[in-house]
Amino acid sequence: MSLSDKDLEKSTGTEFEGSDDASVLHQRQVEAESENAIKYRTCSWQKTAALLFSEYICLAILSFPWSFSVLGMVPGVIVTIVVAASVQYTSLVLWRFCLKHPEIRDVCDIGRMLFGGSQLAYNVTAVFFLLNNTFIQALHCLVGAKLLNTLSNSATCTITFSAIAAIICFFISLPRTLNQLSGLGTFAAITMGIAVLLAIIFSGIQAHPFGYIAGEEPLVTSIPVKGTTYVAGMSAFLNISYTFIGQITLPSFIAEMREPKDFPKALWAVTIAEIVVFTICGAVMYHFVGNQYMTSPAFGSLEHKYKLVAFSFAIPTIVFLGALYSSVTTRFIFFRIFRNSHHKHSNTITAWATWASIAATTWILAFVIAEVIPFFSDMLSLMSSLFDGWFGFIFWGMAYLTFYPGSSKWAGPWRTAETLLNYFLIVFGLYMLVAGTYVSIQSIINDYNANLVGSAFSCASNAL
Repeated sequence: MSLSDKDLEKSTGTEFEGSDDASVLHQRQVEAESENAIKYRTCSWQKTAALLFSEYICLAILSFPWSFSVLGMVPGVIVTIVVAASVQYTSLVLWRFCLKHPEIRDVCDIGRMLFGGSQLAYNVTAVFFLLNNTFIQALHCLVGAKLLNTLSNSATCTITFSAIAAIICFFISLPRTLNQLSGLGTFAAITMGIAVLLAIIFSGIQAHPFGYIAGEEPLVTSIPVKGTTYVAGMSAFLNISYTFIGQITLPSFIAEMREPKDFPKALWAVTIAEIVVFTICGAVMYHFVGNQYMTSPAFGSLEHKYKLVAFSFAIPTIVFLGALYSSVTTRFIFFRIFRNSHHKHSNTITAWATWASIAATTWILAFVIAEVIPFFSDMLSLMSSLFDGWFGFIFWGMAYLTFYPGSSKWAGPWRTAETLLNYFLIVFGLYMLVAGTYVSIQSIINDYNANLVGSAFSCASNAL
């Protein structure tokens, strides 16, 4: 007979002041699953790294050249490195918080703890968590339709292609543990890496960028061009931030690790790869494509034959990453439905039918969102502003402050400096939420007024 999550929480409490207590609880949780048909705490740090690579080595990398074209080469590189450093730091704070509280299953549990055990905070965090994941799934419906239109020369209605993408992703969402998805995640990260590498190479060897006008050579600047608006600059920053900020899924990953203390190994490996790949992609493609021929994603700036080859390698990532976020959402809801039920760990018809139903619902909602907001760059900016301020900065600044209550947060110059940094992260997260949401909505309005995007639920092709 295994212990339920509720039993474990009752037997140990919800606060863990010492690492020994946390280690004991984690070991009890692993032992409690030993006789279950489905075991969740099975991921090694290598498999967790594979999940992280698959999450971060994604199609949004191809928005970096566009962001560099708006910000200019030098600010683009600086913003990339600064955002990467901030995400690395806050992710390590998140990891420390999860080690201290091993009963955490997802970011919603963290939201409740940070706001004094408030159930309202838990519910609000849950809404944001589910919306964030569903918006990302919607992005993959949109990009899936864009891919199919591009490869097939717009053979059918875009709505149909979007539905096909959602259906394929649904079937990949069906495995019930992240451990089962890690192998596909590795493959997706490798193929996406190849897609990015090919896009960089092709941008350099092609005669001219797609849409080239004779006599108008690509314009490349070290700083933003004169007349760059606040809306454009903030949108570029939000695109970069969206690609880096993925802490919302990290508690779910850590909760399924066999040894959560090994998480920094996976995190450092991914962060170093991110800085190298994102910076090279943004800088090199911007150098060859220039301001006036840049698209987002940057596959659209390649000549047609090159575009088809590079874009086709993104197929596994488009399918897998959408499925990963659906799986995380389904897991969250499934665990709450069967919190103290044997169905949670068993291969029963009820369990599998419920899991499949939840996953299907997430993809139906994602499909609808993709049809209502049918544009890539603005969707990235909107998601970044609505969710990344909270899950990229505010939560982790608050989590740090829980480590050092009262006057201990000001003990010595280094501790004081770090405390001030975390207060800044909280304020910056709020700024990103307010200003970013305004900018994203204004950008969507501007694009609609300029007829740069299609209408909702349109059959018109969105091919690159």
